[in-house]
Amino acid sequence: MKDMIAFSRRILALVGLCAAMSTPAFAQWPERPIRIVVPYPAGAAGDLVIRHMQPMLQARLGQALVIENKSGAGGNIGTMEVVRAKPDGYTLVLGATNNFVINQFLYKSMAFDPLSALQPIVKLVDAPSVLFIHSDVPARTYREFAQYASSQPGTLNYGSPGSGTAPHLSAFALSEAMGARMTHVAYRGAKPGVAGLLGNEVQMFLVGYGVAGAHLASGRIRALAVASNERLKELPDVPTMAEAGAPDVVRSNWWALAAPKGTDAAIIQRLADEVRAALAQPATQQFLSAQGFIPSVISTETFAQQLTQEAILWRDIVAKSGVTVD
Repeated sequence: MKDMIAFSRRILALVGLCAAMSTPAFAQWPERPIRIVVPYPAGAAGDLVIRHMQPMLQARLGQALVIENKSGAGGNIGTMEVVRAKPDGYTLVLGATNNFVINQFLYKSMAFDPLSALQPIVKLVDAPSVLFIHSDVPARTYREFAQYASSQPGTLNYGSPGSGTAPHLSAFALSEAMGARMTHVAYRGAKPGVAGLLGNEVQMFLVGYGVAGAHLASGRIRALAVASNERLKELPDVPTMAEAGAPDVVRSNWWALAAPKGTDAAIIQRLADEVRAALAQPATQQFLSAQGFIPSVISTETFAQQLTQEAILWRDIVAKSGVTVD
């Protein structure tokens, strides 16, 4: 009898040991700081968002978030570093639209396809583009602007934060739809582009409210429409593109978190849940609204499906524009 009891205890101990050994590594995740690569300079829209959320996420995850800005090649350098990282949940990328569904069609020498090399975690925010024009342009509505621009094709300029960016390609598509044949002027970032708009070097600029909205009070620029399903709280009198009668060609920028392909699904889910919880905080909601950002509420699965569909749209726009980057 004693031998049977001893044998049973040994079996139970062995079962317990096997269970402990089979416990997946993600059960203890995270055990050390998590690195988030932002593949753009400090101050980019996504950089502002993640740094605002950083204290909340650190408290919820119980580990530090190390945010590293690693810019270059339209975000490809920093994104590539994450693609090559170990898929253990400790190296992530916070990228923009370009890094997921545009750059693979722009860069001839791009060494990876983000749709297959990255695992989407969660879309954080949409950053709807606002159609800003210089006040010297005799137009106060989109229809007036389109009529003015199309009446003198090739005479107006539009700015962008860089060749091949979402604002550039969207502005190209809008110019084509208007029949305006506007000339593209690429700047090194959104802020220099806004300066060009203020100085009337360019007459149109598609950019987020947070970048240029503060200049509306000066009267030097006007906001004609916003590329969103709803009006922005900060611009209640500015219609949506649909309300303004603009063609459905402006694709706004957005920011999302992703991990190297192969990262455990449980880690992906935990990260997505914590980010959504942080986005739902009143302080975060207030911050985002002031910047003209719209927090995302779609699931990880829906976002992944949207990426495939959106990539096709951008591929066609890139092909029509003829823009390539070596």
